[in-house]
Amino acid sequence: MKEVLLSLARAAIKSSFVNAKVDTSFAEEYPELQEQGASFVTLTQDGQLRGCIGSIIAHRPLLDDIIHNARSAAFKDPRFMPLREDELEMTKIEVSLLTPPQPLEYDDSTDLKSKINIGIDGVILKHNDYQATFLPQVWEELGEFELFFSHLCQKSGMAQGCLALHPEIYTYQVEKVKEN
Repeated sequence: MKEVLLSLARAAIKSSFVNAKVDTSFAEEYPELQEQGASFVTLTQDGQLRGCIGSIIAHRPLLDDIIHNARSAAFKDPRFMPLREDELEMTKIEVSLLTPPQPLEYDDSTDLKSKINIGIDGVILKHNDYQATFLPQVWEELGEFELFFSHLCQKSGMAQGCLALHPEIYTYQVEKVKEN
């Protein structure tokens, strides 16, 4: 199944260059692809981020979610120029399947720190109209609780110390598969 997810994401991107439909005839063999699912597709080149787009909440069949997110990561991530066809061969793909987010009750940042599983939990931070998420993989780069949350606050559009505002926190985990 893991190789199927990577092949599907790569085919979704490749088909966009020639304005073709993605061949999904194989999907009947994998009924889990027809079930609602949330995924993120991450693209890297030489170990550097090249695009990352995904769904936090399952709202369509996993097959469609991966196709949509692969194309969005390649062509619509506002942080990057659209992927060129000549870049695809040097681009590595990672697909993350997300569990449903669970609210995490906490009293203060010390309590939150004791409840977060560093390296395991993906985190969604919400406060009023501000929201951001980091996949669990971000812990590899921002391994300290304080650093992780200061960057997550900034990503949401708030100040680094936004935990003082007691935002809503949700956690989720991922099953990821990536190309070598």
